[in-house]
Amino acid sequence: MAATGDPRLAGGIAFTYPDFGVYEVARFLIVASLEMQSVAVGWQVYEITKRPLDLGLVGLAQFLPGILLFLVTGHAADRFDRRKLLMLCYCGFAVCSALLWTIALRGAHGVYSGVYSRVFPIYAVLVMLGAVRALSGPVSRALLPQLVPEQHFPNAVAWDASVFQSSTILGPAAGGLLYAFFRGPSAVYATALLTSVAALLSTMRSKTQTKAMPREEVSLTTVLAGFRYIWRKKLILGAISLDMFAVLLGGAVALLPVYAREILKTGPWGLGLLRSAPGVGAAAMAILMAHRPLRGRAGPTMLWCVAGFGVCTILFGVSRSIVFSLIMLLLIGATDMVSVIIRGTLIQLGTPDEMRGRVNAVDMLFIGVSNELGEFESGLTAHLFGTVPAVVLGGIGTLVVIAVWAWRFPELRRADQI
Repeated sequence: MAATGDPRLAGGIAFTYPDFGVYEVARFLIVASLEMQSVAVGWQVYEITKRPLDLGLVGLAQFLPGILLFLVTGHAADRFDRRKLLMLCYCGFAVCSALLWTIALRGAHGVYSGVYSRVFPIYAVLVMLGAVRALSGPVSRALLPQLVPEQHFPNAVAWDASVFQSSTILGPAAGGLLYAFFRGPSAVYATALLTSVAALLSTMRSKTQTKAMPREEVSLTTVLAGFRYIWRKKLILGAISLDMFAVLLGGAVALLPVYAREILKTGPWGLGLLRSAPGVGAAAMAILMAHRPLRGRAGPTMLWCVAGFGVCTILFGVSRSIVFSLIMLLLIGATDMVSVIIRGTLIQLGTPDEMRGRVNAVDMLFIGVSNELGEFESGLTAHLFGTVPAVVLGGIGTLVVIAVWAWRFPELRRADQI
């Protein structure tokens, strides 16, 4: 039983529930593992092919399984024990890291001769990795509400977001340092393997009592239930679609290498700072919201913060100062995190437990679409109109989306509590 009477614990009340703490340790480890591994994959693939297009294929290889499997994985998350499914996913991540490690070792010993024979095995593992992620996303998100009582769930969401952002900051840094120090990806993949195993062992310590899942007959009706539920719940539909289109149009991160080199006239160290800034802003906001949760006007706050995201994107687009650019990126991360926490809480608490897997699978698909297509949209508009116009137009597009969604989804304007 968690202690709730001490006001000093209020900001971290979710951690007074032991299973939540175990869950977050495992989540930090697995996300850090995947992030450091992604750095190594990017460097390794580009070192082999010397083609930027192949870096895009790295993301595509991981994204396509999510499109093909999200209906099945969401249904599985609602039908089977989520803790056991999460352990299975962590085993899958460990296997993928082991395969990448093996490929790197064989490549170092000259087993692969041609360029494509060296890179195709990596893409094959990335497809497997994408399939595991397609299951782990809805399962882990659907499990979270079972770890803390409903009245403390907003605090849990804030800390969960903070842990995620911390791992996305530290993971790539660790991966880059290991790659540079050991002069290759093998040490990174070996470390990712060990970290995945540690996440699995941490999850095994959890004593979460998951509820018995209803044994629905598998049919097209049950598989598509998540879509139908979201379509009926206009508040959830508005929140999910708002984030998707705002990030789709307002994403500037894909163009940061161009800004660092061509516009801000800085080197790799500057690019590292630029890439870390949104994560730092997001983590700081998540911790702030854990200690000072929203007491009302959740919907209007979400709308205003997404509008702030668009404004900061425009200001970043026109900036010629690295200091001002860093400040704007910090604010982009912070405003986006407010939206993430509010949206996540609305979805989780507004969805029955027996539907959370399928609803979260749809939400994860929307997030994947916004991130992947957002990168493509940024690259395409930059190719057509130039880098600065692409970012500015994206920020303006985000503001237009806000206006349309505030009009079309009055439920968002009226949402008060989370």
